[in-house]
Amino acid sequence: MAAEPALDQRQLRRARIAIAAVFCVHGAVTGNFATRVPWIQEHAGVSAGQLGLALAFPAIGSSLLMPLSGAITHRFGARGALRGLLALWTLALALPALAPNVYTLCAVLFAYGASAGMADVAMNALGVETENRLGRSIMSSLHGMWSVGALVGSAAGTLAAHLGADARQHHMVAAAVLTLLGLAACQGVLDLRSAPEEAPPPRFALPPRSALVIGAVGFCAVVAEGASLDWSAVYLRDVLDTSAGTAAACTTAFTLAMAVARLVGDTGVDRFGAVRTVRCGGILATLGGLLVVVAPGAAVAMAGFGLMGLGVAVVVPLAFAAAARSGPNPSQAIAGVATITYTSGLVAPSAIGGIADLTSLVASFGLVTVLALGLVAGARVLRAGARPCEAADAAPVHQA
Repeated sequence: MAAEPALDQRQLRRARIAIAAVFCVHGAVTGNFATRVPWIQEHAGVSAGQLGLALAFPAIGSSLLMPLSGAITHRFGARGALRGLLALWTLALALPALAPNVYTLCAVLFAYGASAGMADVAMNALGVETENRLGRSIMSSLHGMWSVGALVGSAAGTLAAHLGADARQHHMVAAAVLTLLGLAACQGVLDLRSAPEEAPPPRFALPPRSALVIGAVGFCAVVAEGASLDWSAVYLRDVLDTSAGTAAACTTAFTLAMAVARLVGDTGVDRFGAVRTVRCGGILATLGGLLVVVAPGAAVAMAGFGLMGLGVAVVVPLAFAAAARSGPNPSQAIAGVATITYTSGLVAPSAIGGIADLTSLVASFGLVTVLALGLVAGARVLRAGARPCEAADAAPVHQA
């Protein structure tokens, strides 16, 4: 690879803004889709059980196809790969609303999830590389921007549903707009390319051992996140006998706590490091879980869920960063961690429900609390995510 001058700080700041916009666009697709699931269910004529089955296919598609992202990046370069994969993801938004039955819905959701996962790996790898060049933490705020995008997309979808808009038209318009925004954002990201002599990564490979260990920490956080998102409202309604409005407000508060924590979390990471930040987060999440389990009323339980949101918010971004720096193939390692977190996010809500059926919902959140405590014990594996001491020590960025 011919040497090129390193990017200056102004160019790097522009690259940071661009990759943040990419995360926001990615999240906006999810928000737009989630709000129209009831319309999609009715249009496809599927039962609740069939819908549950279909909604497992995005995670299956993501898990199976994410490893391809590294090979695509090797062939087309980081910017070209992200441009194509993000466009696939934004355009895939239009597919589910077109499905006429459960079989086609499962098929399109598989493709929807596959494009989401591959774009996810590519943008996280570029996010870590941008962070390395800047010499300060940005991964938490990037994931915060994903949450912002999801909230904006949810608001747009809620408005469309309130107006009675056909989801096919809504999603086609949203897909077109988000594709244009995504392509524009990709123009500003780092354009890294593999050296000609560098061997391409395998299309499919088992994740490295380091990714499995780091993924275990992500697993603890994602279970707590998934349990709180899907079961906090039910917990307040069934265990504490609150109103439906109060129960729904708890879920909203948890989501906002996570988004805010991610947007400001980089300050803590820069000051205390990834390991200490996750340990502190684990302590907060454990205290939150204890408050939920012993809560005598809604206010204490909502405070507990809020603490859990604050505690687990930065863990997954830091796990991706640690994975990318743990070996010679960042995309493969990120895909490994992402597979674990995607799968645990899929399994967690069902597992919580199964345990609740056998024992109680309180016991389920007792287990969540124990897993949150695991963040304190396992945080040291994120030491692999330490950035170079100075941005100048990193290899220069080569522009195509």
